[in-house]
Amino acid sequence: MVSSGQCLCGSVSFKVEMPTNWMAHCHCTLCQKAHGSAFVTWVGVNKERVIIDDSENSLTWFKSSKNAERGFCDLCGSSLFFRSENWANELHIVRANFTGALDREPQSHGYYDTHVSWFSVNDNLQKKPTQTN
Repeated sequence: MVSSGQCLCGSVSFKVEMPTNWMAHCHCTLCQKAHGSAFVTWVGVNKERVIIDDSENSLTWFKSSKNAERGFCDLCGSSLFFRSENWANELHIVRANFTGALDREPQSHGYYDTHVSWFSVNDNLQKKPTQTN
């Protein structure tokens, strides 16, 4: 099974060969600021299972912390990807940018100790605190 997706304007597209590794909602303050929302849902995949088509050369990588970068389309501003030395073999892809079906649903809430007070989470998924390395 292969799933695909793209940014808002379609300049950056991607295909992912299943299986995915995980799917989770991230409540860290960096994700909140980068996406302008209470949390973002990420899909973790082995990076060798991802093909990115950037024919417009609009994919830009921003160093958002010491060991991590976030990939976005510099034409439409869509946030797409996250990569980090902490998960060197994975690429994390924003769930909302997939246009095809996936092999799983969200499994947990990460960095929940930094969640915003103005949104209530009403599911039974595990709520994990910030991880320290």
